[in-house]
Amino acid sequence: MADINAVLGASKEAIDQLIVAGERTGAAWTSSRAPGKWSPSQIVEHVARSLEESANMAAGRPSKFPKLPALVHPVVRGVLFKRVLRKAAFPKAKTNKAMDPASGPATPAEGRARLETAHQKFDEACRQVASQGERMRTTIFGAVPVEDYVRFMELHTRHHGKQIIDRQ
Repeated sequence: MADINAVLGASKEAIDQLIVAGERTGAAWTSSRAPGKWSPSQIVEHVARSLEESANMAAGRPSKFPKLPALVHPVVRGVLFKRVLRKAAFPKAKTNKAMDPASGPATPAEGRARLETAHQKFDEACRQVASQGERMRTTIFGAVPVEDYVRFMELHTRHHGKQIIDRQ
């Protein structure tokens, strides 16, 4: 199992890379590359919301993530969570309505602040779970090692960072 400091460091690195990619988009910050696709601003907002809702789950607060029946947690954990960790890649997928932003931060500087604040909340909540020797209790996958969940979120961030880089 990975060390919480190492995985949170990698997660922060992914956030920093996403910020830099967003800052490089210039005038395209709020423009989508095609109909139905997100702008860099919307991508940043989506990642920030995902981090905040993950922090809510870690802290035992209500989350806007879907609440799947416990019976399906092992299936979704195997089909999505473990697959993403094993392949170090996210499949193409749709998100739930709460994570689908209509807009995002107005400027890359606001996007930076948004992501840094969201990641700080995520970092603190995950460190708290890890310090108690507990597992991350998720509404989608069930209970998973917190270090694995942080890695999953790092890969989620890198997936969206690549979307911004690919449009440059």
